[in-house]
Amino acid sequence: MPTINNAASGFRMIYKNPNKPIVAVSGLHRGENPQPGSAVIAAIRRVYPQARIVGLVYDPLESGVHAGSDAPDAVYTMPYPSAGTDAYFARLAEIHQRERLDVIMPCLDTEVDLLAGALDHLVKMGIRSFLPAHSSVQLRDKARLVQLAEDAGCPVPATHCAHDLHSAREAAAALGMTQGRPVFVKGRLYEARAVSNFYELDAAFVKMIEQWGGPVLLQQRIEGEEFNVVGLGDGEGGLLGHCAIRKMLRTANGKGYGGMVVDDALLMLRARALIAALKWRGPFELEFVRAERAGDGVQSGAADYYLLEINPRFPAWVGFPSAIGCNLPARALDCALGRTARQEITVCAPGNFFVRHSVDVAGSLANLRALSVGGVFERAAPERYAPEPAVLESADPCLPLEQPELNACLSGVRHATHA
Repeated sequence: MPTINNAASGFRMIYKNPNKPIVAVSGLHRGENPQPGSAVIAAIRRVYPQARIVGLVYDPLESGVHAGSDAPDAVYTMPYPSAGTDAYFARLAEIHQRERLDVIMPCLDTEVDLLAGALDHLVKMGIRSFLPAHSSVQLRDKARLVQLAEDAGCPVPATHCAHDLHSAREAAAALGMTQGRPVFVKGRLYEARAVSNFYELDAAFVKMIEQWGGPVLLQQRIEGEEFNVVGLGDGEGGLLGHCAIRKMLRTANGKGYGGMVVDDALLMLRARALIAALKWRGPFELEFVRAERAGDGVQSGAADYYLLEINPRFPAWVGFPSAIGCNLPARALDCALGRTARQEITVCAPGNFFVRHSVDVAGSLANLRALSVGGVFERAAPERYAPEPAVLESADPCLPLEQPELNACLSGVRHATHA
């Protein structure tokens, strides 16, 4: 991209339309266990209808790729984050060379972990983000969640880490499985299975180790209603916006398929304390179960919210609050670009609910072939010229992009090509 450097001011002059940010979004699978990417895209387009969305996928059959008006403008295949930072950034650099990305919005836990540990590299590439510090990501790891919850004054189910079958069996017995109380077996990154005997435990443990690596977590199963909070942390311990729901429908795997807005002071007290302890920056989802406080191994006393997990990205249901005035993905994009909010975030009011439904999407084999073989297909080519007035982009990602008072100085400058 042609630029005019101004070392004294710390700004790079570029020729872009601020109404058309180029945003990379991942997590486009919308099957039984849907990922957030498609909901994030729809939310961004509500505020930035001219934005160019670049999809990053790991499988050409991720359904969001083929979802018509909700699909990205261009799609590129990526190496799995498990391939390592070098492979991931090499492919991202190829895409950036072609697309000139403004912002990347990762929607998968493994990507957030990888990118949060390489924020300086993103800055050097000229790609902006609104992500947490890597130390914050590590603190909310499942293996460290008990300590975090205790520090924040939030109750949490009893949890043990297991590195082998022997320690897994000991942990399950300590949690009461041998007395008829089921326990959850959780993978380090994803997935959870309820088990009631050692046969089920052994099978679940081996699967989690093979798929996600160790350690595997054994967690007390607490019966109660499930509540989720999606939000956007400001990096200083505060919230830029949030929406809290009670799950109304769940799949066989326990995934939320419908929910209603709730306004509960205790729930938000717990949520705010956790985000403050983490000084979280960017998207998050908190998962709770509401149950009586536990004492001496049994549940008794006043009801409270037990923390189950902290996810370091938007959930798949983030499209719901964005449809009722709480557009968190668009606000995250504003923050990444260093801009004031284009659309103010309103409080999600009780009385609203969502229910998810599934539809079939049609695709072209030619597009599938292009993505499978060539690693890319486009619905629309990137713009090569930008006839809009020039704006200044800060070389410092913390400085604002828009400098309208300087546009007059650039009005006579001939517009350069985008590529």
